[in-house]
Amino acid sequence: MNIYKREKYFVIIAVTVLMIMFSGVLYDSYTSGKLFPNIEIFLVKVGSRGQDVKDVQYILRKWDYFKGPIDGVFGPNTKAAVVKFQKKNGLTPDGIVGDKTAIALGINVAAKKTTQAAATSRGTVTRKNDLYLLAQAIHGEARGEPYIGQVAVAAVILNRVDDSRFPKTIAGVIYQPGAFTAVADGQINLAPGDSATKAARDALNGWDPSGGAMYYYNPAKATSKWIWSRPIIKVIGKHYFCK
Repeated sequence: MNIYKREKYFVIIAVTVLMIMFSGVLYDSYTSGKLFPNIEIFLVKVGSRGQDVKDVQYILRKWDYFKGPIDGVFGPNTKAAVVKFQKKNGLTPDGIVGDKTAIALGINVAAKKTTQAAATSRGTVTRKNDLYLLAQAIHGEARGEPYIGQVAVAAVILNRVDDSRFPKTIAGVIYQPGAFTAVADGQINLAPGDSATKAARDALNGWDPSGGAMYYYNPAKATSKWIWSRPIIKVIGKHYFCK
């Protein structure tokens, strides 16, 4: 290789490395809101539809700002509830849920954007993605519980996937409005530990220590009168698993 070709080769390598590094900086800046500070990472308003709207509606209803159905449709009633919440919390009462309002509601904006961007780049849902989301749910719902109890929580989620009364995907079950406290309070966005990841893998491989349970609850924290009526299958740690 002559000197000219060798120098050209090194220039190509250097430019490629710089482009990769720069794209990483752009991505981190975008997801953190630093690149375009005036662009909202989280934004739902009148006319918006989907899971983000459901999340907002669920939190507002939980805190008695919203009385309507959790239907994922951002209409006048949802806007009125948002305005009421914004006034109560010293935010601009424009009825639009942007970053500041979302954060005040307890929505982990940065983590949500990162998750969405990663999902977009993957394009499809795979077992690996299901494993991570299931582990997040376990971590948010059952960290501190015995390992067998963590697997049982994952099993309940998988049992629902197989039941016609519930959504047919792990993500659909976990993000079903009102289904899990970890989604409502944002703990679903925490990075799962090794125990939660292992428990998710064991549940996906077929272990169901819940005995086929469709529900579980902590009797010290449960506020739903309905859940107390469900037949109990077994008790693991602080959780009652029931049909």
